[in-house]
Amino acid sequence: MVTMPKVIEIRTPGRGFTNITSQVQAELSGSGLCHLFLQHTSASLILTENASPEVRTDLETLIGRAAPDGDPAYLHDDEGPDDMAAHFRTLLAGHELSLPMSDGRLMLGTWQGVFLWEHRAHPHRRRIVITQLPERQ
Repeated sequence: MVTMPKVIEIRTPGRGFTNITSQVQAELSGSGLCHLFLQHTSASLILTENASPEVRTDLETLIGRAAPDGDPAYLHDDEGPDDMAAHFRTLLAGHELSLPMSDGRLMLGTWQGVFLWEHRAHPHRRRIVITQLPERQ
């Protein structure tokens, strides 16, 4: 039986990474699969290195090359020069994660963390739906 989804809200400071591992952990119980779904089209959920901030700096550099702000080829810029770039960055990095859990804990590797990756330049409030699928008995 699937538990009722929970929603957490994360405030971002603007473009960059927010480690949300502890916020997600706080909502979990039991064992099985944890599914995270981000209800937005200009931010991402990722599983990445949690120890070295250089990894996240390099990820931002790489995605900036793939989807630069203000490219004159973009038609969509309703909310500014970072608007279309943010949407494309979400397509590249993703908006959901499925992670195993045991005894209410994510089964992450030593250097893994769950991050909300804000692609917009300005602060935003982001909503993440957490659904738990218990292991079969």
